[in-house]
Amino acid sequence: MEIAGLRYLLAVAEAGSFARAATKLAVNASTLTRRVAALEDELGVTLLERSRSGVRVTSGGTMVLIEVRRILAALEAVAKAAQSNGSGKMGGFRLGVRVPPSGEPLGTLLAKWRRDHPHVDLTLFEMSDHDLYTAIKSRRLDVALIAGYGLWPDVACESLYTERLFAALPAGHRLAKRESVEWDSLRTETILVQDWDGSHATREYYASLLGIGIPFSSHAASKLSVLGLVGAGFGITLATESQTQVAVPGVIFRKVAEDNAYIQIQLVWDAKAEDAVAGRFIAFMRDGARSLAALAVGPLS
Repeated sequence: MEIAGLRYLLAVAEAGSFARAATKLAVNASTLTRRVAALEDELGVTLLERSRSGVRVTSGGTMVLIEVRRILAALEAVAKAAQSNGSGKMGGFRLGVRVPPSGEPLGTLLAKWRRDHPHVDLTLFEMSDHDLYTAIKSRRLDVALIAGYGLWPDVACESLYTERLFAALPAGHRLAKRESVEWDSLRTETILVQDWDGSHATREYYASLLGIGIPFSSHAASKLSVLGLVGAGFGITLATESQTQVAVPGVIFRKVAEDNAYIQIQLVWDAKAEDAVAGRFIAFMRDGARSLAALAVGPLS
């Protein structure tokens, strides 16, 4: 039983004649006649009664057409789903992050993505750098949003934008009265840093900025938890400009007035992956970040 035969049967039944159906489908009437006759032979039942005035659906044909319509509708739904998913307009993908995706310009980009792709599910995973890399390589994540200060071999990478670094200080800190700070003013401070077993990229990056012998205090915790420790007076930390847009009790932020006080925000993914939804997200974020940079919106530089 061929799908074309079912389509031809439905067309003839709805048109009321082989000639009218042939004109609508742009095929020969003889082709329709042969296909419908073959279908009747295969099913062992007369589906259409032929006459000079056209055709009439038999009682057996009426029952068959109910199922034919259901089958063809299901096939159309399958085709639409495949087309939508293949174009990245439906489906879902898994996004890994090191820090919560809040602030600007990331908040603006994600909000626009959501408006433009309401039928795409985004599942978020917050992990350490090492776990993000492992998850990308094992295809447990489709895309990861990272701070670009670590080396990620054998993955594709797209730089989105640059974020200025700020010092996060307890509200009563001696540097709180200053409008900005320099690396020299921070080198005697206890620097709180997110750090996990096998994942020391953040601490190493901080050391490259502040120098050797800095008293780091490592914590396998979220950035918000680290900022909570800052507010409680356990030390200071570095934060991106987008992170300064989140109010944390007892914490103030001061710009680090140094030429190298910035990080690149990047998207990474496995270049061998062929997921259409993830690919659409990557292209959207790349183009969106470039547009925002051209408009000088947010902390882009």
